[in-house]
Amino acid sequence: MNSDNLILDNLTGDSGFFLRYEREIARFQSPFQEVRLVQSQTYGQVLLLDGKVQSTQVDEFIYHEALVHPAMLSHPQPRSVYIAGGGEGATLREVLRYKSVQEAVMVDLDEEVVRICREYLPSWHQGAFDDPRTRLLHEDARAILEREEKRYDVIILDLSEPVDEGPSYMLFTEEFYALCRERLNPGGLVVTQSGCPSFVYAKPFHSVTLTMERVFAKVAPYLVFIPSFASNWGFTVASDRWLPLDVPVEEMALRMENFDRGLQFLDPEYLPGMFRLPKHLKVIKNDVGRVIRDGKPLIVI
Repeated sequence: MNSDNLILDNLTGDSGFFLRYEREIARFQSPFQEVRLVQSQTYGQVLLLDGKVQSTQVDEFIYHEALVHPAMLSHPQPRSVYIAGGGEGATLREVLRYKSVQEAVMVDLDEEVVRICREYLPSWHQGAFDDPRTRLLHEDARAILEREEKRYDVIILDLSEPVDEGPSYMLFTEEFYALCRERLNPGGLVVTQSGCPSFVYAKPFHSVTLTMERVFAKVAPYLVFIPSFASNWGFTVASDRWLPLDVPVEEMALRMENFDRGLQFLDPEYLPGMFRLPKHLKVIKNDVGRVIRDGKPLIVI
């Protein structure tokens, strides 16, 4: 292989990881971002947006189960779910495991991303786009929440990183989280991916937590190691009523029995440990994080 088959994914300005791939399956510039799908010997098919790895065939289940189920399992009977982003359809797939779900609204601004994922990544979505409970929209996720007064039990923010001029950086702000709170039913939860909490660059992770704490009564960040990201990855869940650690392990196990089986990563015993942050991350929270606002959004490298 030559250097043309090398992907460099920066975590900071001078560090990151590389990925060699065997062939390129598709590559194009959508109206919003560069979209690439490549075949890797190690990770199988790999989806990249603006040069950053989004998910891979081998380990996407880790990311998507970690994003979806802590929030969904915290709600005793989630019926309506709003998904912002999630073009692969894998977040939608996990949501539809719950027999209680009557409607899943998925909003991804970039129709081209959904198109390529629908065509080339059937193992990701597993037919979720065609489920009768799915309502798929290609609009701005924030604009829809502003326009429609419908309320949801769970809001899941499966967003690309907030890069400059990218499609998602205005979906990490205090004002947007306040809008999400207005669109939740009583006892509802919102969860977002919140970036790479690396030892040298934890600003996005802590900033999301500090921003959500301005809006919600209860906020809990958590970590999961994603092999294809070469790092732990951060998530943050928020609510005014209950969070995953408020639900006893025994009750979590019972709730898991009520939706379709087949999870590969998460179980009731492992879930609480995701919320135990290491000391070095906890002590730097207020030093490196800041509240993200519309007038001062967070932009990552």
